[in-house]
Amino acid sequence: MASMDEVKKLVLKLLEEDVEFRHMLMGFMGFKEILDRITRLEERFAKLEERQQILEEHFAKLEERFADLESRFARLEERQQKLEEEMSRFRRTITVIAHRFGVISEGAFREAISYVVEETLGVARVERWTCRDDEGLVYGYPTVVEVDVVVRDDVHILVEVKSRVSKGDVAILHRKGFLYERRVNLKPRLLIVGGFIDRDAYEAASKLGVEIRPIVRLEE
Repeated sequence: MASMDEVKKLVLKLLEEDVEFRHMLMGFMGFKEILDRITRLEERFAKLEERQQILEEHFAKLEERFADLESRFARLEERQQKLEEEMSRFRRTITVIAHRFGVISEGAFREAISYVVEETLGVARVERWTCRDDEGLVYGYPTVVEVDVVVRDDVHILVEVKSRVSKGDVAILHRKGFLYERRVNLKPRLLIVGGFIDRDAYEAASKLGVEIRPIVRLEE
């Protein structure tokens, strides 16, 4: 068996003397280098795939956390909305009671409750209609008549806001509606938004075509 030194000498001699052998050996060495590079690339791709999988797992966890946060925010918004509604009802109740016992005037009451009309009718603008009633149709003698008017979807709505609603208030709004119809040539819808509602006011309203909506539901 030839020794390692002898093999080396033989290879060197072949490289020097045999061109075909030299080309074959160079091609083999280049092919091996390519294989080594492919192996290294495959290893890198394997590591990248592992990292990608780890990133996908992190993203999945982040998505779960974001979904949980969105759910929590939605619950918080619902709680906030309920709290605001409760505070609004409480404020209305205090305002009605304060006027009932003379703590605030009728004008202050109307101003404090004006937003209720907007909430009730779903509009942001309420205008004041003023008319000289020379025939005394509303109060029985010539005077200036005023009433809030809301126009929504081509429907004219006359609105009165009262701390306490009696059948007399219902009758007055009905006569204001009659005056409005004569002057504007359009039959309006009639609405009273009130704090305390007398029982006979509901009866009068049903007969005269007036709608009553309570600000808050309070027991007498």
